[in-house]
Amino acid sequence: MEKVFTRMGDASGVWLSKEEVRAELEEGTNDAADRGKIPPLTEEELDRLFDICTRREKFVSVEPGNEVVVTFDAGTLKMVRVGVPVDRSQAILIHERALGSDTMELAHIDYSYKQIKPIAHDEKYYMEQAQLGTVIPLFYGAMPNVGLYTQPDGPVPNWSELLPMGKITEAQAAQEEAVEHAERDMVYVGSKMYEGGADGINFDTTGASGDADFLAALRAIRALKEKYPELPIELGMAGEFVLGMHGELYFDGVRLAGLYPHDQVKLAEKAGATIFGAVVNTNSSKSFPWNIARAVTFVKACTEAANIPVHVNVGMGVGAVPVFDTPPQDVVSRASKALVEIGKADGL
Repeated sequence: MEKVFTRMGDASGVWLSKEEVRAELEEGTNDAADRGKIPPLTEEELDRLFDICTRREKFVSVEPGNEVVVTFDAGTLKMVRVGVPVDRSQAILIHERALGSDTMELAHIDYSYKQIKPIAHDEKYYMEQAQLGTVIPLFYGAMPNVGLYTQPDGPVPNWSELLPMGKITEAQAAQEEAVEHAERDMVYVGSKMYEGGADGINFDTTGASGDADFLAALRAIRALKEKYPELPIELGMAGEFVLGMHGELYFDGVRLAGLYPHDQVKLAEKAGATIFGAVVNTNSSKSFPWNIARAVTFVKACTEAANIPVHVNVGMGVGAVPVFDTPPQDVVSRASKALVEIGKADGL
């Protein structure tokens, strides 16, 4: 029986028969369809995905004409993360002039808007200087990170402590207050970066603290677009499913808890986002075929529902990419090809 080399969600190698690969693909798409209440992949789409997963080449790519635009989160910090000690401005130039990146993102090591606010004037100056030496679109990015507003470092009670104590009302009130603080900080920093010449703003890892986190970002986007209608804004999610840490928060009459990508993108559009960064979590105990079938199913539903470009998060632990610091290119390239050609992603 012919075996196919693939990987698990933790990047470890595994050999599967072609029959096993097909079964994993079917289980993965059915899991996404069941959770998201969306259609599974068709037989034709599964056949195409099976071909991508079982190709003998170590690295695969999209067909000519299917190339997409790439955006980044924490872009200028990635060089240092992999052991290349360069300044942020140097990282931008490397991406532009050596790697041929479509866009780049200026980011601070304290990658949250609350932490950026006290140094926004310095970051504004850095943005201005970076723009003078580059050509590609340069975003400024950070996380909403509503959790940072909790005590002892923040002004509001910690709902993670209140909830186990059964203080539901108090926990909800704390989250609502945190939303107000986070929205103000994001609008403030976003405005300063716009004044510094930023080509766009990225709200990255949105929803990491649950539905309050998502609400704060949506409200900040709406406020920024009212001030600067021409400002491009990317909204990248933290996970495929909005956790209901509050449970009763709404945006434009839509309850936020429990939303999957195809519903999240509709609210991103209403808020005024220009690009939506869809996320599908990788299960480290499942195979790559299972994870990619699941990811493509969610992304296909998202792109069909969207009227704005969808840039799928394809990095460590999301988009079927293994949970590993330096993900193997054999599966990263397959994930990228599948999400673009089958999921119809507009970018990565």
